[in-house]
Amino acid sequence: MIHAFRPFRTALPVPEINLDATLPQPSLRLDQLAAREWATVLEVDRPEGVEDRELVLRLTEIGFVPGEAVRIVATGVPGREPLAVRLGHTTFALRRHEAALIRVTPGAVGHG
Repeated sequence: MIHAFRPFRTALPVPEINLDATLPQPSLRLDQLAAREWATVLEVDRPEGVEDRELVLRLTEIGFVPGEAVRIVATGVPGREPLAVRLGHTTFALRRHEAALIRVTPGAVGHG
């Protein structure tokens, strides 16, 4: 005797997930990040001044782009300047003014 297979059915509704919606992420400037704490780059601010626009281009070219993991590995004294910043496999020295243009969110996938 052969029995027909009947899949189990539930009356529970399946919730709809909106993949386009993003939750707001807490952000801070890279110069505000605690030393040795991993973060993820959200964006590089676009300032008005010509000199700062060239600086933003340089920061983007060296890898400060959304999604990149970053952390401050050391700071100078006095005044926490310069900042030794780890990005990928490279460490850069940034002035606080430069680091202040980079917006990050604490935490990074696969780090810390």
